Amino acid sequence: MPHDRARRVLDRPADARFAAALLGDGLPVAHGFGGIYALTARGDAVRRVNALKGRPLDQTGSVTAPTGRVLDAFDLSALPPAVSPGLVQDVVDAFGALGPFGFRGPAAAHLPVGLTARDGTATTTQVIVPGDACPSQVFLAAAARAAGDLPLAITSANRSRHVTGGLDAPVHWRIDGLRAELGHPGLVFLEHDDEAAARARFPRHTTVSTTILALHRAERSHGRVHLVLERHGSLHVDDVTRVLHGLGLGLVVGERARTRLVPRVYEPVRRDGRVGQGAGR
Repeated sequence: MPHDRARRVLDRPADARFAAALLGDGLPVAHGFGGIYALTARGDAVRRVNALKGRPLDQTGSVTAPTGRVLDAFDLSALPPAVSPGLVQDVVDAFGALGPFGFRGPAAAHLPVGLTARDGTATTTQVIVPGDACPSQVFLAAAARAAGDLPLAITSANRSRHVTGGLDAPVHWRIDGLRAELGHPGLVFLEHDDEAAARARFPRHTTVSTTILALHRAERSHGRVHLVLERHGSLHVDDVTRVLHGLGLGLVVGERARTRLVPRVYEPVRRDGRVGQGAGR
């Protein structure tokens, strides 16, 4: 199938299905995801996407899936005794209803090596979701069908810090900046129809990569099970705490989650119409 370079819009189901078909043919897709942009590809294309971003080729990728398929990536039999499959479903449903979020838990056996990582003695995988209300649900459902037996791999839409030399490489939330940084003939773009409206759809989230909660790590304190926050991203820790309390759970903030991610800052648009490449401060 030829690559169509015309503007494709996430909010148009026909465009979403077109991009999903290209993904099924092996091309990565840069697409709207909550209020930001992400890169999604077939699960056998992690090394290709890493090369596109300038990451180490063997760096582990994350998984994504449409609503209703999130738990497919986890081995629910390997959860801690205090964390039941039903509780995990409740946690995933609660955060998915609120907006973009990430979960790490025991990896299902069918996942390829490039989508799993060790955490102590456990083999884990990280699943990143855009939120139930995001138009990318149409794209992800079509992409999952196009990928067949392969899972969907996802990563942030940006050039790696290994290329930029910075301590961090904030994710893009404007399509002009993303195109300027990652424009490539082998990359499909599926953009938000209205970026301001996309951000307004999730008012409790900011324009950084998702907050991530560990499902495979649980601590009991004062009679309550506490899950561990592994990354403080788009959803504030106070909101995470509130949601978990509503499910009878507590929260422990991990060492790496004590500092929240910082959004990308764009420089003013130049006279030639291109945007500067300022990073988050």
